[in-house]
Parts: sequence; C-alpha cells; structure tokens
Amino acid sequence: MRTVVAAGVAFVAALAAFAVLHRSAPAVSAPAAVAARGASTDARIAQLAAAPASAETLSGLAGAYLQKARETADPAFYARAGTAVRRALALSPADAGALTARGTLDLARHHFRAALADAGRARVLAPEVNKPFGVLADALVELGRYDDAGRTLQAMIDRKPNLDAYARVSYFRELHGDLRGAASALRLAISAGGDVPENAAYVRSLSGDLELVRGRPSAARRAYRAALAELPRFAPAQYGLARADAASGRPRRAIARLRALVVRLPLPAYVTALGDFELAAGRPAAARRDLALIGAQERLLHAAGVNTDVELALYEADHGSPPRGVLLGRRAWAQAPSVRSADALGWALTRAGHPHAGLKWLRHALSLGSRDPSFLYHAGVAAAAAGERATARAWLGRLVRQAPRFSPLYGPRAARLLERLR
Repeated sequence: MRTVVAAGVAFVAALAAFAVLHRSAPAVSAPAAVAARGASTDARIAQLAAAPASAETLSGLAGAYLQKARETADPAFYARAGTAVRRALALSPADAGALTARGTLDLARHHFRAALADAGRARVLAPEVNKPFGVLADALVELGRYDDAGRTLQAMIDRKPNLDAYARVSYFRELHGDLRGAASALRLAISAGGDVPENAAYVRSLSGDLELVRGRPSAARRAYRAALAELPRFAPAQYGLARADAASGRPRRAIARLRALVVRLPLPAYVTALGDFELAAGRPAAARRDLALIGAQERLLHAAGVNTDVELALYEADHGSPPRGVLLGRRAWAQAPSVRSADALGWALTRAGHPHAGLKWLRHALSLGSRDPSFLYHAGVAAAAAGERATARAWLGRLVRQAPRFSPLYGPRAARLLERLR
C-alpha cells in the first residue's frame, strides 16, 4: 500500500459539508453490536438512543448525529452530538472512542487544534484502533502540517484501505495537483463502499466536484446523477448539478435548479453561488436579494459553534467589505494556517487594494501544486494587479486551459483579463 499515497500525498479535513462544501469523511460509525451495518441513520439513532448508556453507545450516538448533520445540513444535530459525547466522556474520560467522536465534532465545527489534541490522545489510549487516524490526518491538513498529515494518512492506508482512507488520499493528491490520481482514489473509495447510503452518494459527489475542477462538466453531471440514484435529494449532488449546468452553458437551468435547492436549504455556499449565477446572468437586483440571506445563515452556523472565518473572508472580499475580509482572513490563518486560509487572506488583501501583499499569500496557497480554479483565478488577478504580467498570464492561462467555465461569473472575467495581458 505504500504507493497509494506517494503519488500525490495529502488529504482534506472532515468538515461540515454544509458549512463549506469541502471534502469530508464519514462520521464516526455506530458500534456494530448496537447498530447494524447498512441501517439507516435514523434507525441507528433510534437504536443507540434506546440502548443502555455507555461510553460506546453514546459515542456511536454522537457519530450518528454527525452523520445526520451531513445528510440534512441541519446544525442542530451538532448540539445533540455534543451532548452525547459529553455524556460518554463523563462516564469514561479516557475512552478512545468518545475522544474520537469529540474530535470529529471539533472538525465539523472547524476547531482543528482541539480535534488534533483529541485524536492524539485517542491514538495513545488505543494504538490498535484505526478510526482516530482519520481525525488526526484531517486536523493536520487544516493546520497546514502536510508532511505530518501524509505520514498519518499513509499509516491509515497501510492499516485499513477503506472508503474513509481513499477519500482522504484523493484530496491529498488533489491538493498537490495530481487530479488523475485523485480521481483514481475516488474510484477505489466507491468500490470500497460505506456504512450508509450517504457515504456512497458523498463519494460520487466528490467525483463530480473533481470532474468540474478538471473542466469536464459532462462527466461531473454523470457522477452527480449517480449520487442522486444512491440518495435522492442529496444536497451536494443537486448543488453540483447546478454548477455542471452553468459550466455547460445552461445558466437558466442552473439558476432554476439552484434556486429550488436554496428554497429547501438556504446554506451560505448555495446562496453565494446563486447570487454569483444571478450576477453573471445580469440580474443584480435578484442577486442582492439572495445574498442578503447570508448574514442570517452565518449567524445560525455561529450559534451551532461552527467557525466559518475562511468562508466569510471570501464572501466579504467578493460581495461585502474587503477590509473586513482581511481581518477574518488573518484570524483564519492564525487559527488554521492552511492553503485555504492563505487563499482567503490573499484574495481579501487583493480586493482591499493590497495586491502585492495578497500575492505573497496566494503564492503560498499554490505552493503544494494545487490546481484549484479559484486559487488560480485569485492568484492570476493579484499578479496582474501587482504588475507581474508574465506570472498572471501563466496562472490564468493554466486556469483557462483547465476549466474555463469553472464559474459563470469569474470564468469569463479570467478569460477577458488573460486576453488583455497578451
């Protein structure tokens, strides 16, 4: 298994899918003795809630609540997970399963240092258990400790190559620009299967996301439809279909699909995308109405204990107050010095009128070799504004060749800027 990670090494954090729509791994599984593999999440919750209270059953209940949060994007399940894990640790403060469950909750709320501490302690208490490796790798990635994350992930793959591990390998490779290797790892994740239907839908949606990064909207659409066949109404797949429509030159269909999703689930990432789509379609009034929902949704996430500084920094840079975006970006970097934080801070600085300072951070965001279209767009715009025309042409040229329609709003802007630089 040593070569699985070596092709591109790295992985992404187990974040709340509804907070950032970022790569995340399945939540901690319920104990097999209490909740059978393949049971629905609701069934697992019912079984575990009715079982005699123990550190094992309460940890499993916390994991089931986190799984439900992934499926529904309802942050109220975070509070329920928190209550269950506190009860578990009150019964057994040194229980590795309970510490792993708390670490998973910490990750979902973007409290990465706390997650790292919990996972590290769980590893000491139960070195034979595989589950803490995922939490440990996730936290290390989001803290910018990529070499340590790679070693941890390799150990995870060596011990148990399953869906959790392969999904992490995929993102690790994607972070390093190995998109073909990332796609291969996702195919292995799909073959490995998961405990609940959401796991399969989640991995297929990740495949769609990766195809969009590669500039292949037709392949992305097939992946998202396969995810919806696994789990109808799965929000990340519906969101992905809207993005694939936009990338295929079908803006009206994309807006209609995304608006229907936002009516059901007005999450910040979905609302921001809808606002961007409306702006691209020349509907600024509709975009303003849509984007006005962001504040309320961010307050809900904050009340659930979710740290969204990176996402808010990018939102403020694009649609609000860039100086506030800089403050949020600096705070995000201080808390979690990852390439994502560097991208958010660099873009906010650029939008606030400081492209030279922003470019330093955006170079760091690309330092692993990422081919993320947003990273390339931000870096290209900053380089152009800083007077580094050759560098701007290189980054924007790579973006336009790879995924020219990565965004209906920013894709055309990238192409126009590249043309002016030639």
